[in-house]
Amino acid sequence: MSNADSPVAAGIISASVVSPSSFPTQQTYGELQLAYDFFNESLFDGKLPSCLITLQREKRTCGYFSAKRFVNTRGEMTDEIAMNPAYFAVVPIVETMQTLVHEMCHLWQHHFGTPGRGRYHNEQWAARMEGVGLMPSSTGQPGGKRTGDHMADYAIEGGRFLKACADLVTRAFTLSWYDRYPAAEHVRFGLASHATTLAATFGGGATPLAASAAMAIMMQGGAAGVAGMGSVGGVIGAVGAGDTAAAANKSNRAKYACACGFQVWGKPGLKILCAECMAPFEPQ
Repeated sequence: MSNADSPVAAGIISASVVSPSSFPTQQTYGELQLAYDFFNESLFDGKLPSCLITLQREKRTCGYFSAKRFVNTRGEMTDEIAMNPAYFAVVPIVETMQTLVHEMCHLWQHHFGTPGRGRYHNEQWAARMEGVGLMPSSTGQPGGKRTGDHMADYAIEGGRFLKACADLVTRAFTLSWYDRYPAAEHVRFGLASHATTLAATFGGGATPLAASAAMAIMMQGGAAGVAGMGSVGGVIGAVGAGDTAAAANKSNRAKYACACGFQVWGKPGLKILCAECMAPFEPQ
């Protein structure tokens, strides 16, 4: 089936293809499958085989690919692409989609190329990444190494990935469910990840958490909690009304407030910005 013949490529994509919120398992995996199918058509010419997408909270990784990880009762095998839901709320949705496409490049190489040994990301993988519009980088920023054991990436301005992602996100696509308990490392990653090439799209690279006041109220990251974050600045240590007393009792916590009224608790000496008003939080 050609790109033009694909229902996804033809624009037949809507929230109705996934289950209602009363079925969160089907809704979550339906959304991830929809994104996989969309990028398969738009970036890989529909050539990638199906795989099993899972949610895994692996430390220090946004996702991973595992070849032939699952088998059924008929002896048929399928690959796994794992996504870490702890990052979903604290990074822009475009970066979650970057993780998915990054792992799809590994899947492509497993079936159509020659993977490097172990976890090594070789030149063939790097070239495929560039071909779909993602620049491999050991630091996740310009200037990093293109190959190696531990690789990140950033979106190429004007590249195929950003164009495809803009098309996907504007067609009523969303991720509906988010982990309420991102660890401190996930929040730090979210604060550090600011793709400047996204300034004109995807809400300026805003995180789902920054876009939802209701979610920010319910979000709690460990003892300190997390509130609305942007892609450049954000909030670490915000607490709900019910958590204020508990946070106040911690001797290693200080109280901060911003111009628009958010209050947060965190370590003394923090220098943080509010994603809403972009003003610094001041000690109280």
